[in-house]
Amino acid sequence: MRVLLIEDEVLLAEQVADGLRDQGMAVDLAADGIDGLHKAGANRYDVIVLDRDLPLVHGDQVCTALAASGSDARILMLTAAGEAADRVAGLILGADDYLPKPFVFDELVLRIRALARRANNAPRVLRSAGLTFDTARRVVTRDGRIIPLTTKELAVLEILMVADGAVVSAEDLLERAWDEHADPFTATVRVTIARLRRKLGDPPLIETAVGAGYRL
Repeated sequence: MRVLLIEDEVLLAEQVADGLRDQGMAVDLAADGIDGLHKAGANRYDVIVLDRDLPLVHGDQVCTALAASGSDARILMLTAAGEAADRVAGLILGADDYLPKPFVFDELVLRIRALARRANNAPRVLRSAGLTFDTARRVVTRDGRIIPLTTKELAVLEILMVADGAVVSAEDLLERAWDEHADPFTATVRVTIARLRRKLGDPPLIETAVGAGYRL
């Protein structure tokens, strides 16, 4: 899952981003509305976490622009204003969910995951070829055996399972499972796929479509 966090409180943004990365998400940061709109237009995101009180371009305008652009990203709006009228206003502007500050980090994670499932029309528990992936608990089993995976391996596996047998290109995996700082010329995806294949065991579950990508 790839997330864009648009938040002008730098310390808060970095703390939240680090926490989300620990949960296996790829996170990009923007500190104002202009940068947020630029990154949202340049990259594909599953969820955009949007602070309402932003410099340069207000969060309300950012939300309206994102909704009008036809972006598939789900928008979770954050604000210090927790009145019902403020929540309604945010939803009218095009936000998909609303979380008042201060918030509990675990609740933020659950809301982001729920929005991402809605964006991808994916169930909470994914099943394919003897694999079961509980996306909320981040637990993968094969034929009942728990398979310990790193956060990046979990992210790649989730993308492949949601694709439901369709080929996913290495470029798409890099864009969705890593953040904007990932080097597109490295062997990162290939190495992660190799480790994932080894951990999932035999018979092999991940197939290479030569020149196209990977599928489960």
